[in-house]
Amino acid sequence: MGSERLRRADRVRRRTEFERAYDTGIRIHGRFMMLFVVPNGGAEPRLGVAATKKLGSAVVRNRAKRHARELFRRHRVAAGLDIIIVPRREMLDASFASLEADYLGALERRDRERARPPSQHRRGTDRRRPAPRV
Repeated sequence: MGSERLRRADRVRRRTEFERAYDTGIRIHGRFMMLFVVPNGGAEPRLGVAATKKLGSAVVRNRAKRHARELFRRHRVAAGLDIIIVPRREMLDASFASLEADYLGALERRDRERARPPSQHRRGTDRRRPAPRV
């Protein structure tokens, strides 16, 4: 079972690396988790999990982190990406199959977002509602 552990090189560990992903990465909302994806300039994909106390007790947070690590292990993405997973409470009650579907769907949305021309990216659009008519 020791070979199943994530190596040190496979993990995002420093606070500055997490902050870089939050500030410059692509944010992808899923039903059970939120992903931040950012290029890391390396040859291997890396995983970071941010399970805060808002999620629950240490037992609950550790279970969420185990699920996140297993998703990352089973579904390796392209090299050179940092993926930060922020679990939601709903993750704790979901089946692993639905977690896999949510994770893979989020990564697919990331690929579709990258494939769009920059003029069509949602990030730069004005989302305000139009003024009401009088």
